[in-house]
Amino acid sequence: MDIHTPLALLGGLTPAKFMQRHWQKKPLLVRQAITGFTPPLTRTQLFALAQSADVESRLVVQGAGPQGWQMRRGPFERRALPPLGRAGWTLLVQGVDLHDDAVHRLMQQFRFVPDARLDDLMISHATDQGGVGPHFDSYDVFLLQAHGRRRWRIGRQKDLTLQEDVPLKILARFEPEQEFVLEPGDMLYLPPRYAHDGIAEGECQTYSIGFRSPARGELARELIQRLAEDAEEAAGATLYRDPRQDAVANPGAVPEALAGFARDAVQAALQDPQAMARVLGEYLTEPKASVWFDAGHAPRTLRGVVLDRRTRMMHDARHIFINGESYRAAGRDATLMRTLADRRMLSDAQVAAASDDARSLLRDWCESGWLHAATGAGAKA
Repeated sequence: MDIHTPLALLGGLTPAKFMQRHWQKKPLLVRQAITGFTPPLTRTQLFALAQSADVESRLVVQGAGPQGWQMRRGPFERRALPPLGRAGWTLLVQGVDLHDDAVHRLMQQFRFVPDARLDDLMISHATDQGGVGPHFDSYDVFLLQAHGRRRWRIGRQKDLTLQEDVPLKILARFEPEQEFVLEPGDMLYLPPRYAHDGIAEGECQTYSIGFRSPARGELARELIQRLAEDAEEAAGATLYRDPRQDAVANPGAVPEALAGFARDAVQAALQDPQAMARVLGEYLTEPKASVWFDAGHAPRTLRGVVLDRRTRMMHDARHIFINGESYRAAGRDATLMRTLADRRMLSDAQVAAASDDARSLLRDWCESGWLHAATGAGAKA
């Protein structure tokens, strides 16, 4: 993607300017971000997705009074959903980009943000007056109106107190500062913790493009757990010895020498400067728990290839990461694999220029269902 080319998606801003001016700083309203936008999924197709146990879905219904909120988790048979003529309910279907090609392609338009931050696309289908209440998210979000109209009220909320005894995180004292009505093709970007409340005006559908924002403690836990798997090999098998240990009057006290030995062991386990980079890339490309791949096959003659829409692939200066696995890479093959991660495809000529080892790896990924031949890749391209 050329980050210096103005995009209608961003109201005529270049991706570079958008990131400088708005990303994690201030909202942006774009009228007709996608002109003539037509939802890739029909209402019937969306409701069918919500019936699957492999798809995360929620039903939010607002009853009378502030304590009238109800929330249930799917899957939902069609008859379990309220009638469309009933006002005030919302079906939320998460990760639709993992299940539909057209939605996946739509999400690719937002790859001016690193893939490490891009999370998923959620579809909110609401009947008249439906919504999830005034709230804030801990991550950035693009709200693309797909069908019908939704009224948004937004504000820089200081009081983050939540309502009690409600199954949703709804602000107790929402103070809106601006109000917009979005129609199909319009889009609203909101930075983290920017309070917002969207109310459907008639039946409507909104696409939310959300981003990953791991908490520092969560990230530390995940990386340490991964580093621990190789800690014994990295730190070595040297046994603790204390030939100069004196007799002690307080046997319950931890010996300082043993504490020092433990500190040295941890430092030895982390001494590989690439270890942290490796486990970070593996963590960032780990598929979600609900994601699985069908075994594929590699054609006799491997030509152009495309990544499966569910595949997460990234790279750093020394590694290639794909679906939780890491590979050391250098030279021409490393350049080729980085191109695959960035563009999510390789041409016939690019595959032909790969080394035997690289083509063998591409074949393995095809057989795992992570990659597909460009011709006939069909629904999984």
